[in-house]
Amino acid sequence: MSPHADPLLHTRVWWKEAVFYQVYPASFKDSNGDGWGDIPGLLSKIPYIASLGVDCVWLSPMFESPQVDMGYDISNYEAVDPSYGTVEDVERLIKVCHDNGMKLILDLVVNHTSDQHAWFKESRSSKDNPKRDWYFWRPARYDEQGNRRPPTNYRSYFAGTWDEHTQEYYLHLYDKSQPDLNWENEECRKAIYDSAMRFWLDKGIDGFRVDTVNKYSKHIDFPDAPITDPNTFVQPAAQFWCNGPRIHEFIKEMNSKVLSHYKTFDGQPVVTVGELSLTPDPEGVLSYVSARAKELDMVFQFDLTHLGQSNGFSDKYDFTEWTLPEMKQIVNKWQTFIEGTDGWTTVFNENHDNGRSVSRFADDSPQWREKSAKMLAMWLVTQTGTLFLYQGQEIGMINAPKEWPIEEYKDVESLNFWSEAVRLEENGSDPTRKSRIMNGLRLMARDHARLPFQWDSSPNAGFSSGTPWMRTHDLYKEINAASQEKDFNSVLSFYKRMLRMRKEHNDVFVYGAFELLKPEDLNTFMFKKHHQEKTALVALNFTASPQPVPSPSEDMTMLVSSYSKTSGDVLQPYEGRVYINY
Repeated sequence: MSPHADPLLHTRVWWKEAVFYQVYPASFKDSNGDGWGDIPGLLSKIPYIASLGVDCVWLSPMFESPQVDMGYDISNYEAVDPSYGTVEDVERLIKVCHDNGMKLILDLVVNHTSDQHAWFKESRSSKDNPKRDWYFWRPARYDEQGNRRPPTNYRSYFAGTWDEHTQEYYLHLYDKSQPDLNWENEECRKAIYDSAMRFWLDKGIDGFRVDTVNKYSKHIDFPDAPITDPNTFVQPAAQFWCNGPRIHEFIKEMNSKVLSHYKTFDGQPVVTVGELSLTPDPEGVLSYVSARAKELDMVFQFDLTHLGQSNGFSDKYDFTEWTLPEMKQIVNKWQTFIEGTDGWTTVFNENHDNGRSVSRFADDSPQWREKSAKMLAMWLVTQTGTLFLYQGQEIGMINAPKEWPIEEYKDVESLNFWSEAVRLEENGSDPTRKSRIMNGLRLMARDHARLPFQWDSSPNAGFSSGTPWMRTHDLYKEINAASQEKDFNSVLSFYKRMLRMRKEHNDVFVYGAFELLKPEDLNTFMFKKHHQEKTALVALNFTASPQPVPSPSEDMTMLVSSYSKTSGDVLQPYEGRVYINY
């Protein structure tokens, strides 16, 4: 038996059966015409979100921030950025969500702050400031020629971020404007718990999505990473800053000292879902989500959304072709790893950090994009675990047109990768890199998920009466919520039916055991779900050509198809079907 096994396996809890809906506030709805989405705009659309069958809204960062990294660089945990509204607006949002029977969770971004946060300003003010040790500071080192070098050779960490005032480097995993907090310092942790957590829990939020949750603990001696790329000074070093020696201690403390003392508005446990990167081993993931461990309720594991990304951070957008059997093995791995344990899993294929699923995993051409979106909806809602949807996914939003130039891309990561590609091509070290990186950005850039929500066919897709901060998709008149709400056969209407089906049969779809069929089939994705005497068969065609569908057992009937008319034992292009026995 697994060391995580529990006699009450998969105990039913609200967040396991809930449908979560992620809102990226800058791009959701603008209420005042400044081109930037805001919380009053979101408030106006809560009835829409509730109508989908959503149980919990996840609001991405809206805290005070210089917006270097779209709010993941927080300068004050207890304030709302004026571009989004006020603390009072969030208090109203909590109430309106609760009044509509939905819970609300916020992002918890506590691996780092903005360099404009008061804590960091104090820390960098002098070497003997009481908050100096709230961040990581180290002196420079020098090569044989006397040239100043960062304290480590880690890619990104310390790289090039010299503080002239105190003559030391500070640690940052992300942008130089996002210095890492030192969780080794107990006073720092206490401040995090008070400012970033209790402040909002006391106002009635129902939990957190926990950003970069496995990076709080580092190897604080910061040894040099092995040289795996002799062409550059900086080297991959995740083994020194991810899943570190005290990480489980820190998360248990966060739970015991803060989270365990709060309930949701209806008396349920508050929820945590962690962003768990660079943890490919199921046992490693279970160490975070075992109910007995009392750490996190569930995590996002990113193998699926990393399909097509090359190995290594520097090659992220150098697209690599993938096959359907590769996708199946990823899904199978993370569907089955909880069996026989007291852990839990999540189901998602979109978020604010990835390209749109229709464009990445199916076909976004005019002929097939609606069929693709419906098939992918069926693929998601029939999987075991907690379901997360991203804004616009329910109307089949797709990537920005491939014709858009790099000037339309706004994300700091996209622009950094593009600048590096330009530099490497111009110096002759990689003469094809620009075209390869642009191809990858067209498929996988974070920008695609951040295009303004397409509400209707009015100017700017009804997102804003002013000029949007990002260009609105060219096809907003063809793909928008208003037109789909009136159409029974639309992607939006199909999502609503699928979410009702998932709730009606939650025993088999939310909690059922997953059995992969035909793992090597290049064209169809088929699996069974089992719960006691109940079985569902899911058959999905991932191609634009008809494919054979297996004959279900005699006691099974077709519950739903993504086509209005089926064709016997043939799956039509991008068709999905669900069969079930009762």
